[in-house]
Amino acid sequence: MDTLHPRAEWESVGDKWFRKTQLYTEVFDQDLDLDNYVVTGAPYAGALALWRDDTKLQEYRPGQSSKPSIDIYTLAGKKLRSIPWDKGTIKSLGWSEDETLLVVTSDGNVRCYDLQGDFSHFSLGHGADNFGVESCRFYDNGMVALLGNNALISVSSYSEPRPKQLARSPEGQIHAWGIISPDHTLSRSVEVLLSINSTVYVVDATECEDRFLDIGPFSHISVSPDGQFVNLYGKNGTAHIISSDFRERIFEHNSDSNTPPKYVEWCGSDALIAWEDEVHIIGPGEESSTYIYDSTRVHVISEYDGARLITNDFCEFLERVPRETIQVLGHASESSPASILLDAVGQLELESPKADDYIQLIRPNLTEAVDTCVNAAGREFETYWQKQLLKAASFGKSVLDIYNSDDFVDMCETLRVLNAVRYYELGIALSFEQYQRLTPEKLIRRLLSRHEYLLALKIAGYLKLPTDRIYVHWASTKVRVGSEDDDTICRLVVDRLSGKPGISFEEIARAAYHEGRHRLATELLNHESRGGRQVPLLLDMEEDELALDKAVESGDTDLILSVLLQLKKKLPLASFFRTINSRPAATALVEASALREGDNTLLKDLYYQDDRRVDGANVFIRESLQQPDARTAVDKMALAAKLLSDSRETSFEVHALKEATTLLRMQDSLDRDLSDTFTGLSVNETMFKLMRLGYNGRAKKIQSEFKVPEKVAWWIRLRALVAKRDWNEIEDISKSRNSPIGWQPFYNLTLQAGNPRLAAVFIPKCTGLEPGETIEMYEKCGMRIKAAEEAVKQKNQEAWQRLLDAAGKGSQEGREIERLGHAAFKKS
Repeated sequence: MDTLHPRAEWESVGDKWFRKTQLYTEVFDQDLDLDNYVVTGAPYAGALALWRDDTKLQEYRPGQSSKPSIDIYTLAGKKLRSIPWDKGTIKSLGWSEDETLLVVTSDGNVRCYDLQGDFSHFSLGHGADNFGVESCRFYDNGMVALLGNNALISVSSYSEPRPKQLARSPEGQIHAWGIISPDHTLSRSVEVLLSINSTVYVVDATECEDRFLDIGPFSHISVSPDGQFVNLYGKNGTAHIISSDFRERIFEHNSDSNTPPKYVEWCGSDALIAWEDEVHIIGPGEESSTYIYDSTRVHVISEYDGARLITNDFCEFLERVPRETIQVLGHASESSPASILLDAVGQLELESPKADDYIQLIRPNLTEAVDTCVNAAGREFETYWQKQLLKAASFGKSVLDIYNSDDFVDMCETLRVLNAVRYYELGIALSFEQYQRLTPEKLIRRLLSRHEYLLALKIAGYLKLPTDRIYVHWASTKVRVGSEDDDTICRLVVDRLSGKPGISFEEIARAAYHEGRHRLATELLNHESRGGRQVPLLLDMEEDELALDKAVESGDTDLILSVLLQLKKKLPLASFFRTINSRPAATALVEASALREGDNTLLKDLYYQDDRRVDGANVFIRESLQQPDARTAVDKMALAAKLLSDSRETSFEVHALKEATTLLRMQDSLDRDLSDTFTGLSVNETMFKLMRLGYNGRAKKIQSEFKVPEKVAWWIRLRALVAKRDWNEIEDISKSRNSPIGWQPFYNLTLQAGNPRLAAVFIPKCTGLEPGETIEMYEKCGMRIKAAEEAVKQKNQEAWQRLLDAAGKGSQEGREIERLGHAAFKKS
């Protein structure tokens, strides 16, 4: 193995050091000439999209397909997918953070492709089809398009695209433009930098501001990945590096070139300029580090911590040398503790006693040296130097009495993962910084999109991450592309996934459904334990009855109601009722919901379908009671009676309804004739009101019509007479010989109404009273002397004495009471 010291190929620009690491060789076949292609790379060592450059003549090659396509490769040159293209002129290609390819056509249509080939699409609108798209700029989750009329259209989310027009741009030719992503702006809105005339305008959602520069026009505007710096490359070959808020000029660089560069990009936070066969990292004045490529064109893809250089023959990663690496391996590192620790492990391998001398030399700084070696190991792509640095860290921490090894263990795990995905068969050459920003979870998603399930499972298990998404993705892909029959695939998927926690068979079934394998989808859904996940897909599959059965089995009333609501919308009413009739729980919920919402029409239809005549009649009765118009109420009652008329079991109800109908008609007549309101009253209340108003004849008619018993009629008459204080009529009645209700009610009601004199008239007529009750009745009427006479007559000395005490012996009333009792109670 070539173990050339890493710093041998470092290049300096001022006080900064840069290095170039060759990741893959023999990347593309010689038949594929990258000079003729537009090359766009996804962030975080993602895939490459290649599209033939329409501005260049293509050499005819026999056997080569002439149909245009977008080809997707790994950084190592492995072809992942080819997307046939006949959807119009492509104006821009870009990638999102989650490795979705964005293809923008001249008419403003945007297609979003994943690595599986599935896509979604949307239109930019806002006149894009009329004025055409000139070019686009992309960031993590959004994009900005420049139209032919200088309008700027922003999309901030590809999952929920809502194209919005930014503030109006100034008139004039736009020489170059760039964007600052929302993550790096104070407004949290994308900002666009436009080179017009000799200045730069900044456009956001609400306003356009002139930065009042006089050094333009610029052929390129490029913003650093961290949003802190902008490279304004002038048409005169001078690059102006400024802060993104335009407040500070960092430096100027004269490239001494009249040829416009192909790329003005960034290597992390360092400016980079590239021509067809040259790449320059630039600094102040004419300082630069130059990389020459003989007879081949290089394509540059910026990363957050470096830049990828792509040619036909190799893929390289250019970066500023990390601080930790300089401390261990740099020119000025000979005396650093980390460098001495690395030398110590070298002496240890040679079994030299100098190893201990080196350790003693740096013992006060040994912890710092171990940490630096661990961090430097993570920044190396070459496994030899990874191992050497980790050996040095391991040797150093073994000497320390106390050292927390968590960082060391984490770095070992990280490097194992990184080395696995950097393998040329995969071609995901992540740096340590990119891996930290991407996260292991998103790395696993990238592996799934490449169908690298075994490696994804190993990494997830190694890092103790959930594996359910991996299994579901594998199964979903299997049901989409598997050539086996439905039963075989279902059995294979269920056998492989049974017992695995968190598995969603619904998601797998949905993939089968979208692939047109309905039977397989239904079979897979039977293994989904959560009813709430089964039902929506079954409804999409038109499996209405099965969806309802699953909802009922779940016992979730909200889920059942949602299914019933959808079924009611999509099915004819008769079909809907036939569906729920055999399912009592569903029928009960429909009925309860209709009752709660007062949907009488649905209730009547439901009861009619079920031949539930009594329930149907109850609906008409409820409607009748709610009617303000008596005639309408009568009609509703008649309909209720008609429903019940065919059954012997409901003869009583039919009779009651007919009587109620008759009463309503009579009350309606009374309302019209007497200019008063009777509707809604009972028979007794109607008679009472008529008697109180003096219409005794009409009351008699009501009594006769409804066969009101005489006793009841007398009670009603008495209450009515008392209510209107018709004492003369009551007194005339007292002269009658008989009363069907007896005379005690007359006494009680008259007394309660405040007429004790008239009430006393009825006391002698009362029969069946208890001994002493007559005395109390007279006493309640305020007639103590009469009460005393009754006490004497009944020889009730106790009552007589009580009356005497109440009246007072000295009073006239007391003397009369005493006289009455003198003869009867001589002994007392």
